[in-house]
Amino acid sequence: MAQCVQSVQEFIQDSFVPLVAALCSEEAERLTRKNNLSFAELVKPFCRLTSEVHMRDPNNQLHIIKNLKIAVNNIITHPPQPGAIRKLLNDVVSVSQPAEGLVANVITAGDYDLNISDRSVKASVPWYSNWKETLMELNTSTFYSATTPWFESYRECFLQSMPASDHEFLNHYVACMLVVSSSEPEPVEQFLKLSQEQHRIQHSSEYLYPKWFIPNTLKYYVLLHDVSTGEEQRADSIYEEMKQRYGTQGCYLLKINSRVSNRGTDEQIPDPWSQYLQKNTIQNQDCYEDCPYTVISNKSTDHLISDGLDSEIKDGLSNNFKTHPLQLDHPSGSLDSTDYMKATASLQDSKKSNSGTPHGACLTLTDHDRIRQFIQEFTFRGLLPHIEKTIRQLNDQLISRKGLSRSLFSATKKWFSGSKVPEKSINELKNTSGLLYPPEAPELQIRKMADLCFLVQHYELAYSCYHTAKKDFLNDQAMLYAAGALEMAAVSAFLQPGAPRPYPAHYMETAIQTYRDICKNMVLAERCVLLSAEILKSQSKYSEAAALLIRLTSEDSDLRSALLLEQAAHCFINMKSPMVRKFAFHMILAGHRFSKAGQKKHALRCYCQAMQVYKGKGWSLAEDHINFTIGRQSFTLRQLDNAVSAFRHILINDSKQSPAQQGAFLREYLYVYKNVTQLSPDGPLPQLPLPYINSSATRVFFGHDRRPAEGEKQAATHVSLDQEYDSESSQQWKELEEQIVSVVNKGIIPSNFQPTQFCLNRYSDNSRFPLAVIEEPITVEVSFRNPLKVPLLLTDLSLLWKFQPKDFNAKRDGEAKELGMCDGDMIGTEAIAEFLINSEETKVARLKLFPHQTGELHILGVVYNLGTVQGAVTLDGIDPSIGLQTGKLVSNGLSVRGRQDLEIQGPRLNNTKEEKTSIKYGPDRRLDPIITEEMPLLEVFFINFPTGLLCGEIRKAYVEFVNVSKCPLTALKVVSKHPEFFTFGGNTAVLTPLSPSASENCSAYKTVVTDPTSVRTALLSSASSVDFGVGTGGQPEVIHVPLPDAVLLPGASVQLPMWLRGPDEEGVHEINFLFYYESIKRHSKMCHRVLRHTAVICTSRSLHIRATVCRSNALEDEEGRGDNMLVFVDVENINTSETGVKEFHIVQVSSNSKHWKLQKSVNISEDKDTKLASRERAKLCFKAVRCKNSEENYTFADIVFGNEQIISSASPCADFFFQSLSSEFKRTHVQSHTHASQRAVKQSFDETVRLIQRCSEVDLNIVVLWKAYVVEDNKQLILEGQHHVALNTVGKEAFSFPQKQGFKKILGNSDWEDLEQELPETALLKFFRPENTPVPARPTPEQLSNLIKTSLHYPESFNHSFHQKSLCLVPVTLLLYNCSQAVVDVMIDLRHKTTSPEALEIHGSFTWLGQTQYKLQLKSQEVYSLQLKACFVHTGVYNLGTPRVFAKLADQVTLFETSQQNSMPALIIINNI
Repeated sequence: MAQCVQSVQEFIQDSFVPLVAALCSEEAERLTRKNNLSFAELVKPFCRLTSEVHMRDPNNQLHIIKNLKIAVNNIITHPPQPGAIRKLLNDVVSVSQPAEGLVANVITAGDYDLNISDRSVKASVPWYSNWKETLMELNTSTFYSATTPWFESYRECFLQSMPASDHEFLNHYVACMLVVSSSEPEPVEQFLKLSQEQHRIQHSSEYLYPKWFIPNTLKYYVLLHDVSTGEEQRADSIYEEMKQRYGTQGCYLLKINSRVSNRGTDEQIPDPWSQYLQKNTIQNQDCYEDCPYTVISNKSTDHLISDGLDSEIKDGLSNNFKTHPLQLDHPSGSLDSTDYMKATASLQDSKKSNSGTPHGACLTLTDHDRIRQFIQEFTFRGLLPHIEKTIRQLNDQLISRKGLSRSLFSATKKWFSGSKVPEKSINELKNTSGLLYPPEAPELQIRKMADLCFLVQHYELAYSCYHTAKKDFLNDQAMLYAAGALEMAAVSAFLQPGAPRPYPAHYMETAIQTYRDICKNMVLAERCVLLSAEILKSQSKYSEAAALLIRLTSEDSDLRSALLLEQAAHCFINMKSPMVRKFAFHMILAGHRFSKAGQKKHALRCYCQAMQVYKGKGWSLAEDHINFTIGRQSFTLRQLDNAVSAFRHILINDSKQSPAQQGAFLREYLYVYKNVTQLSPDGPLPQLPLPYINSSATRVFFGHDRRPAEGEKQAATHVSLDQEYDSESSQQWKELEEQIVSVVNKGIIPSNFQPTQFCLNRYSDNSRFPLAVIEEPITVEVSFRNPLKVPLLLTDLSLLWKFQPKDFNAKRDGEAKELGMCDGDMIGTEAIAEFLINSEETKVARLKLFPHQTGELHILGVVYNLGTVQGAVTLDGIDPSIGLQTGKLVSNGLSVRGRQDLEIQGPRLNNTKEEKTSIKYGPDRRLDPIITEEMPLLEVFFINFPTGLLCGEIRKAYVEFVNVSKCPLTALKVVSKHPEFFTFGGNTAVLTPLSPSASENCSAYKTVVTDPTSVRTALLSSASSVDFGVGTGGQPEVIHVPLPDAVLLPGASVQLPMWLRGPDEEGVHEINFLFYYESIKRHSKMCHRVLRHTAVICTSRSLHIRATVCRSNALEDEEGRGDNMLVFVDVENINTSETGVKEFHIVQVSSNSKHWKLQKSVNISEDKDTKLASRERAKLCFKAVRCKNSEENYTFADIVFGNEQIISSASPCADFFFQSLSSEFKRTHVQSHTHASQRAVKQSFDETVRLIQRCSEVDLNIVVLWKAYVVEDNKQLILEGQHHVALNTVGKEAFSFPQKQGFKKILGNSDWEDLEQELPETALLKFFRPENTPVPARPTPEQLSNLIKTSLHYPESFNHSFHQKSLCLVPVTLLLYNCSQAVVDVMIDLRHKTTSPEALEIHGSFTWLGQTQYKLQLKSQEVYSLQLKACFVHTGVYNLGTPRVFAKLADQVTLFETSQQNSMPALIIINNI
């Protein structure tokens, strides 16, 4: 139980006091009414004696009475009505409330924060952790002594208002005061009349009420004298006469009203009556109607309150609710606060009248002392002697009637010495509660004596008498009497000083069971429980006390059940091991019963206290019930904020309720919220709890939505909210933008450079303020989640923002002016009329803002009307929202307008040591864009853009650039990681038609019809790499878009041709284009803009080309030069038939080089056109000669196999060649860069090596141009394409697609295709360190053999007549060619070195005549002719290739000297004539 102000002894003593009746004359009543008090009310504050009192027991032993209190009441001749008692008790509980502000608010702490009644106790206790220890500490703390004053008031009022009963005498009057005023004409006669009236009331049969203790009631005569108006001398004379008539101990002169009531307020007199009079005592019967009192509850549940004071009316007033106490009330359509107002109106009126009326206005402090003295005199001289005498008489009567020789004191020892009679159990006793004893029955006399002893605190004697009476009553089976004796015997045993025997709790249990089950008297049972529970609590037997309190809860009285359940809950929490959950559960039950009893405030308080325990423990259904009830009760009490908070908790937790219940909760919430907003319509918008917003998932998009494709016209993909974020792709776009900005700013990225971010999300860098452009929309994507199982309808959904205008071009800003969302001139706001979120659905809403002025924008949140859809309850798992169309949703009319803020937490900082050791978050500014000045806006459209190409295929498309802004744009560039994929044409590009349709059937190349005589002979042209953007020092990835006049005006559009070449590797390729452009006018915030496009191209296999170059044996060409080579080209069709390619035609082979050119084709085949079907291979052979032209330009040589020459030096053929050249250069440049440091060390040594190596190098690029015939939809299409092969080294094979050359070289094509599928698994892991690869210190023999090229010129056959001349002399010319760029010393040795017979047989026996060694010096690329003579002695075939040639660089000593052997034999036939 809760802590009480009084101790249990004080409580019991004050509950059972001697009752004194007061009978006043009209004049005496008039005198006391001057103070707004009746006589009984006048003396009430002074009825407790301040000193000890002595009296003697029947054995003449002195007995001390401490702190005695008497009760003086006006005589009321009819018993109190049950309805009046119920109303009184209900009002007493209603008036007594906890202090304001302590538990009025809904508790939201997850730990136990037990705000109990008048104290707020913080108990931070996690579930199942240290809660026992913490609560035990709290239990012993003085701060935890929670009191329940409403329970104490109820208990006091209940005990005082108990009607007198015949089976006990505790509520019977012991004495009667007769009060007469001294101002009456004949006071003595008036006393006589009052005495006769009292006698008539007591002894006449017409008055059954009140009850009197003994027939000879003590009469005490009081003369009331008004000091201010009466004559004191007359009063004294009357009093003298009274003393002579009634004796000095039977009368008293009481002087009052010493103060004149209208003399002002100069003296402050205390008012001791207010605390008594506010408890509306039962004596004022006139103000109550004699009818049951009805408390109006909620419309859905009307209850009648009955406390069971009278068994006759219980049946008609009992409640029979069939639902569980924790079951939620059926939700009603609306709540009405009038029920509470009606129930408390009369109570508030009475409080006002009591508090506004002064009491004792005519009384001084002296008068107070006189009244106190009067009560003391009455008790000392009148009451106690009378009681003492009565006890003696009763004791004597009992001894004489029962024939006892000893007094009860001596008899007690015998009764308790050991001869105990076994008590019968309650079930064995017959129901004889109707048995009545006559008033003079000895059993009643014992009980009467026991009650008198109990009233004067003689508990030992009282216990003896109660025990004796109990046995007599049980023998007679008078159960009502026996229960009363058991009850008081137990209390007497407890109150005995020194505690000679333990408290007999079983006495009380038997008494309670008898009252309740046999006698059907719940009032007496309740009194037993109140007394016993208080006694058990004082002995720390909280568990037994709780069980006792719970046992008496029943359906007949909600108020009593509520109070007892609450006390039981306090018992559970006050135990040695506190039972917190039992406390909470019983507080819920108490709150439910309080609610049924109409005690809304107490119900709310109970639920709030229980909520502290259930909060955050995962018991969602219990939590929902509590929150729902708190919400309803708070609404009834007009605590609207608390109601909103409680309903909010139901909705925001993950509810496990059924859809119907959730819908009911939501409707209640909306109804309450609507009432709140109606109270303050002009106040700030409230925060709504639904739907959930995932703030971190908020995305912000700057710019217009991209246009869809229109036929062959496809818009640039750019960025949209429909695209998923890809960090790798985002990084690529950032690198591309940095690359193009670096090129524009001459290799330097500006310090204030900010990568363009069109879409901001949780993964993007949001540390800077994003830039938005005026008049361009800002789209905010908000992610909503509906946690409920019922759909939510949001209407008029829009963004909430704050705007601060600023002119960024002005030198200083004006006054900052913040604007709310009402200023549509500054920021246009788009609203979504209806937005339906189905049950448990996550859905995004895209909301737009249109800035019309520069400045700083802050997007704060969203604002909307929250409502429900009519009839939106799911049945049998079918979602009712299916089939609902936007714009046709029917709201149930209940919606509230509110807002939700978008609060985004930035990323966790983890850079410095301080940030790593603490938790700090950076800013997230995605919702705070800066609106900048007007900028141009580019849109790009691709016309006839393919999705599938053959590897190397050339296709012509068109790009349309449109400026959709009001500003001209310039400096249009495009950057891509794959510049070899596309070209806009070089400066020599031919003019193209404006309309793309005009070139549909034309070739993508620039062609010229060839002369039939020039077939297989090279047609020469030249071009500079500068014309095609190569060699300018810039990055080849950044391509300038050739706009006419370099400016695109507002609203203008231009179409430019774009040639595409399919990537060499088959598969799906994503190629990113980043278009860069600027405004003509420079801006402070935004310097440039970009537009993104991702092209997806699927390529399939076409041709595979291998080429080698080797030196020709013929040293001189037609022009007499000694430098020519043979180029062998292998072309294989590796296309699969799936793509529909019928065959490939090799239409032209071109060379591009600064040093070499193809001269002619030396193919043996005479076919004019080279055709390749699937898996076929062709081998082509060409002669290449050195160019004459300057180093700057490239020479293009075209060898045509068809009727049309493709001018390879023009766009797009040259463009793609130069782009492949630059990408090849990038590859070799990266590799060569790693060896730079090593080359710097041995520079002079390496130059020599380089000169020798250069002899074997060749800078010749082959372009194979082809046509493919494709059958598609029964139509034949002709596709064109080109492949590039870069020949760098003599004798080394080169490939058109070099990545996989190693495998192809080893395996061949057929095996290679089988391996391609398994390559990722079967490829060996190679470890290499390119930085440690050294430059070869010596040239290889192969490179040295190419230093000098030799050739023997001689007749193939020589006729000689050996008969005429035995020696045959043949002239032979040895041609020497210096292939290097340096001077070379050459030594020719003509001596035969071979000595083996086999070699002699092969070479034959011949000798060289003349000098056997020659030493020569050849200048750079010099051809030297040496005349030799060979001598033969007989016919045969001879090999003349025996000269050995040694060479070294002129400035070296012996380094690098090696033999220059010819690999091919020089055979001569010697014939005899």
